[in-house]
Amino acid sequence: MKMMLSLTVAVQALVVFSALAGDTPQPGPDRTSFQEWSTYNTKLDFGSDMAMVYGVGPDFAERARIWRDKGYTVSMMTGIAWGGYEEYYMTPDGLKKDEIQTEKSGKLIMHGENVGYNVPTDSYIEYIKKYVEPAVDAGAQAIFLEEPEFWTRAGWSNAFKDAWQAHYGEPWQEPDSSVDAQYRASRLKYEMYFKALREVAKHVKERAAAQGRQIECHVPTHSLINYSQWGIVSPESHLMDIKEMDGYIAQVWSGTARTRNWYRGKRASRTFETAYLEYGQMLGMVRPTGRKVWFLADPVEDDPGRTWNEYKRNYECTVIASLFWPEVSRYEVMPWPSRIFQGSYPKVDMDGKSNAKEGIPAEYATQLLTVINALNDMDQPVVSYDCGTRGVGVIVSDSMMFQREMPNRSDPDLGGFYGVALPLIKAGVPLEMVQMENLPQANTLSTCRVAVLTYEGQKPLKPEYHEQIDAWVRGGGCLLFVDDNADPYHHVREWWNDQGKNESTASEDLLKRLGVTGAAKTAPEAVGKGWVRVVVDRPSAIQRREDGAKQVLDSVAGLLEKLGEPLKTQNYLKLQRGPYVVASVMEESVSDEPLKITGQFVDLFDPMLPVVTDKVLKPGERALLFDIPWARRQGMNQKVAAASTRVRDEHTVDDVRHFTARGPEGTRARARVFLSDEPKGVTTEPTIPVTTEWDNDSKTLWLDFDNAAQDIEFKVQMRQ
Repeated sequence: MKMMLSLTVAVQALVVFSALAGDTPQPGPDRTSFQEWSTYNTKLDFGSDMAMVYGVGPDFAERARIWRDKGYTVSMMTGIAWGGYEEYYMTPDGLKKDEIQTEKSGKLIMHGENVGYNVPTDSYIEYIKKYVEPAVDAGAQAIFLEEPEFWTRAGWSNAFKDAWQAHYGEPWQEPDSSVDAQYRASRLKYEMYFKALREVAKHVKERAAAQGRQIECHVPTHSLINYSQWGIVSPESHLMDIKEMDGYIAQVWSGTARTRNWYRGKRASRTFETAYLEYGQMLGMVRPTGRKVWFLADPVEDDPGRTWNEYKRNYECTVIASLFWPEVSRYEVMPWPSRIFQGSYPKVDMDGKSNAKEGIPAEYATQLLTVINALNDMDQPVVSYDCGTRGVGVIVSDSMMFQREMPNRSDPDLGGFYGVALPLIKAGVPLEMVQMENLPQANTLSTCRVAVLTYEGQKPLKPEYHEQIDAWVRGGGCLLFVDDNADPYHHVREWWNDQGKNESTASEDLLKRLGVTGAAKTAPEAVGKGWVRVVVDRPSAIQRREDGAKQVLDSVAGLLEKLGEPLKTQNYLKLQRGPYVVASVMEESVSDEPLKITGQFVDLFDPMLPVVTDKVLKPGERALLFDIPWARRQGMNQKVAAASTRVRDEHTVDDVRHFTARGPEGTRARARVFLSDEPKGVTTEPTIPVTTEWDNDSKTLWLDFDNAAQDIEFKVQMRQ
């Protein structure tokens, strides 16, 4: 569901803006955001910082003005590989087929009736530059160019054949004619969308600068893990080589995280664990650069056939997974709020007995609004962990996307990655994700004492990466290398085999640099101040064996022993960010014991916001709690601890606690407020009905009222 707008109407937007514009909008907050194609309405007033208005069109300036007038920072989002671009695609002779990504059969890969997934030619890049200009001129704070996607099954269009000839200086080869051709086709696709985004971002920055303004450019994109498994090539970490690129939105949601993988011989969806790894990889791309990253979670998903119960369960998995990365405190709280709060989906779990649909259940809406308000408060400097051994990382490369098609597709379930990653996260080890392309950046491996690497399914794009790994190991790092050197993509034309002139492999180059001997195949071998252990096996085979996870854990434990530390495992991950307790207990783990969290908390996943003292989580369950005693110790004796509404402007004047609340019309709000003593009364402006209840044990006031798409000022009177 994307905006479908032509270049003609996009240009008309500039005329509309000329009539509406006043002073140039000033940069505003962007910690929380959402994307929406429709204009403002009271049922979508979530109170987040930024509204990303989707598409341009003749009404863009007016849509932007209305959102801005309602207190939102305004940006613009559009697709870079597809969008409302019929005017570009449609010619007097019909569809411009030569520039649409094309399969071997001649089938066009479409994104709508008259718009395809584009091969980003120079003319298409110029079109996109013109398309986004009205948004720049209308004062958008940032431009978000989403999902630069080139399908691995594509590569037969005339535009791509021409690009091959220009890039490689040789005639086009069918991508499935050899592993070398497939690898080169994917590398070209990778570079084509890198160029497109570089050129558009540069144009956007220059146009804003000419108006005396600064503007940001960001790319909302799926994770490298998901694109690799789904068969899509995208620039991913390469985008950090564009100086005009300011960051990413990590598009992770149940639709990506439900993708099945293997663990201990069983293929299944593991939403929490997969989401955790996806978010971590997206952070790994940005961490050494200091640029922005937002984490996305979706309360529903693109598949409209699932039930509200299923959406809720998977949303909790993904949003909890996102919170285990405390370096990130920016969130896209939802995409397309209109389809969430105004859509209809099946009422019950799939049992074949009912096709009835309904709008969002009231209690789920309240829960979502509570989580969204908490996300606004996640920039917490104090963090503590309750987990397995920290400091273990897995190294991943963008080249993972280059081996995903015929004639020799790497494991379709991405076993090269999951075979070494899932055993660790399932054992409660908070796995770090290290982006190989960032290794030349300072401190990329600084969070790791043990790094796990395989070249099954991925390869090093530059020899400098091996130099960095070698230096890190010799400086005291521990490397676990899991590979049998059998991947046919070792023999593509690349730097490690002198562009195909010899039979050397990337694995051999790395181990030769490290100077390890055959002894490393049976036990850790000293290399400088560090250690190397080589496991001659394929991760994709390890994941399918019942004892495969133990093999990985034992190998990591052997390296940690050389550092004088045992490997700690457990069946849960628990993290505290300021007053927020985040916990997930995993199935298929080292035990089936429940996790008991003792204290005094507000349960943020319960729409009634109860105060609980013992929260028990069974395997497969998660929690988000507000720690009341922790907050009290920090002097938070008068504070809205939790609310299913956006809370702002908290302050106390003359024994009266003030705050404002705002939320979408038609939803129920509840709040829990810290106070020192039972209040004497509660009033609001404007006046609305409010149910109150005092809990003396926790010294909290519970409020229950209808949300309103306007600021409601609450006054809590502490004394007569």
